[in-house]
Amino acid sequence: MTATLKIHLAQGFDRLFTDQLRAGLSENVALTTGAALPSPTEYSILISGRPTRLELDASPNLTTLIIPWAGLPTKTREIMLEYPRIAVHNIHHNAAPTAEMAVTLLMNAAKNLVTLDRTMRRHDWTLRYSSSAVNTLLEGKSVVVLGYGAIGSRIATLCRSLGMEVVVVRRSIESPERGEFPFYPVADLRTVVQRADAFIIAVPLTPETRDLVGINELAALPDGAIVVNISRGPVVGERALYDELKSGRLRAGLDVWYYYPADEEARTSTPPSNFPFEKLDNVVMSPHVGGNSDQTEQLRIKELQTMINLAAAGQPLPNRIDVERGY
Repeated sequence: MTATLKIHLAQGFDRLFTDQLRAGLSENVALTTGAALPSPTEYSILISGRPTRLELDASPNLTTLIIPWAGLPTKTREIMLEYPRIAVHNIHHNAAPTAEMAVTLLMNAAKNLVTLDRTMRRHDWTLRYSSSAVNTLLEGKSVVVLGYGAIGSRIATLCRSLGMEVVVVRRSIESPERGEFPFYPVADLRTVVQRADAFIIAVPLTPETRDLVGINELAALPDGAIVVNISRGPVVGERALYDELKSGRLRAGLDVWYYYPADEEARTSTPPSNFPFEKLDNVVMSPHVGGNSDQTEQLRIKELQTMINLAAAGQPLPNRIDVERGY
């Protein structure tokens, strides 16, 4: 007889989500949900992005934490460092939409679409006849992709399909999935970006990557290069990025920021930075929606089902996080 695998979903998902999740689980899975802990507390897997000590301590059987999204929140990392016996995993369900957003931001910045749209809404055709509004051809241009995880690898493939020359910078260059792209270590980043027409940042925020891209790396980029950040804001130095963009030397597409609304009321009035990026015409701004799509929740359910069913079958789980490193 197959043993029952007990799992508690502590995240605040609605009834429709949990019903759809249950529908695809193995018969030997017992799933409980909600903020209240089950009784008795015997779960061996906890699904939560921000677990509390109560949830981590309540079950003596707890061996695994699954974060139901990509990344490792800073506070979660801090608390999980106190629980080395609990393996931490996450899911990469939003990799495809995030990669699509990165390329969308790249193309919008290259084609000056935001400014063109704004002027056309005023029935102003001036930019059609202005040399300052020339679109940048991406085919044949060089793009450096920083990070080659589930998102970065997709970005590299999408950029190659546009006819761009792709170069990848990552922590480890000894990897079987190197494929057709030249790989360089992070130590060579400043040198590699010197020949980049575009620079797309797709690394997680960790103690090692905070301020990884600073004034020296940005200054090394050629004039007119496009910076796209779909990772986390603090991976790029805030002042350094603003100063380079304000000078007009670089362009950017930014989906991630330095400050976020503290509550629902603040959602209509929270500046994303200490600096007025919104006043710069060479920046395309997006409110951290890269991972959102019409299929994101279904993708989340599917990946959680895969993870849970692997555990129910006694198989190892993918996407193990090194809590010390932060990814």
